Amino acid sequence: MFSFFKRKKSDPDQKPDNDVDIQPAEEIAGETGVPQEPAPEALAEAFGQALDGDAAVDTGAGEDVPDEAVDTAIAVAAGEPVAESALPEADAPVIEEPQPVVAPAVNAAPQQETAGHTQEKPGGSWLARLRKGLARTGQSIGGLFVGVKVDESLFEELETALLMADAGVEATESLLAALRARVKKDRLEDASQVREALRDILAQHLAPLEKPFPLDAAKPLIVMIAGVNGAGKTTSIGKLAHAFQAQGASVLLAAGDTFRAAAREQLIEWGARNDVTVIAQEGADPAAVAFDAVNAGRARGAHVVMVDTAGRLPTQLHLMEELKKIRRVIGKAQGDAPHEVLLVIDGNTGQNVLSQIRAFDAAIQLTGLVVTKLDGTAKGGTLAAVAAGSQGVRPVPVYWIGVGEGMHDLQPFVAREFAQALIGD
Repeated sequence: MFSFFKRKKSDPDQKPDNDVDIQPAEEIAGETGVPQEPAPEALAEAFGQALDGDAAVDTGAGEDVPDEAVDTAIAVAAGEPVAESALPEADAPVIEEPQPVVAPAVNAAPQQETAGHTQEKPGGSWLARLRKGLARTGQSIGGLFVGVKVDESLFEELETALLMADAGVEATESLLAALRARVKKDRLEDASQVREALRDILAQHLAPLEKPFPLDAAKPLIVMIAGVNGAGKTTSIGKLAHAFQAQGASVLLAAGDTFRAAAREQLIEWGARNDVTVIAQEGADPAAVAFDAVNAGRARGAHVVMVDTAGRLPTQLHLMEELKKIRRVIGKAQGDAPHEVLLVIDGNTGQNVLSQIRAFDAAIQLTGLVVTKLDGTAKGGTLAAVAAGSQGVRPVPVYWIGVGEGMHDLQPFVAREFAQALIGD
């Protein structure tokens, strides 16, 4: 577990209650061999205060920080000379070096399940789990092709099944129009042939959502992750950290969800489980945590920095404004960041997903989606609605889909596999 703590001025040798050895941040930065990183004592408060370039900021201590403090922080970070009197007076942050964590990770799979996933290689087994997860939708659609004639009644039942699976009106009309044309062109008379045709058409329809995650696009790659409470956001971050490490990338996490009870501790547990550094400040402003994490990622030479944010509903406008602020502050810490802005959505919520995507995209310009909890849902057609641009939604790429709690149950989205699981063989 990694956290930022401040020592009391009255006792500079005092350690936190857990009696863990603490290493000054300047020593850690020195180990990386990055001389351009600014001294932490000069930026400790400035990082936490760089929340908004347009207005003074409440630090939570009853005082406002003027814009000059933010400008000073950015100037120091860039290595520009600054008058000593302009630097904020603050205790230097230190990084806690944790002892090994014994407690299991929050929302982790049972021990025997995790061990099983560690031994298996994702591939055909993943497709089997995906089919099982989408079985309810698959049965409602694929079951229509058993022992029936290819006539208008079949198309009417398909229309109902697609709408019930939350494919949306636009996607349903598009899919059925293409299917009718294929049946007429190829003179398909067998129901199994029609099912194969629908599977191919659906795969083509979903293809624009399929996109590989650009892990090597930047170093560090700054990834901002949002989502409503209960969507599986923090759990997905832990799984992604595991997946990135398996590809040889070093990962750093930022516990920017400072509102939800135990969210910080949950992310720290995932960090301990994956042996990943977690930047956390208890009770701090999430934008300050994000700012610190980006700079720490650069100092440590991390490949990926993932910034967790507080879960919120699109209708909570004040919280959405804060989300915009976090994005701006990340850009101040690194000019071209964030490189990826992901939204984690619950596959069980059906058409509600569309309003979430639309609202979050308008606020923070999404670059990708993570769809969780597809296991056991009858709403598997939602991605067809996303691909069709239903309700004014932009077809945001789907990077990963999840069908379980195991570490390997979050896999890249492949349109043909998804269509095969949804329609059946």
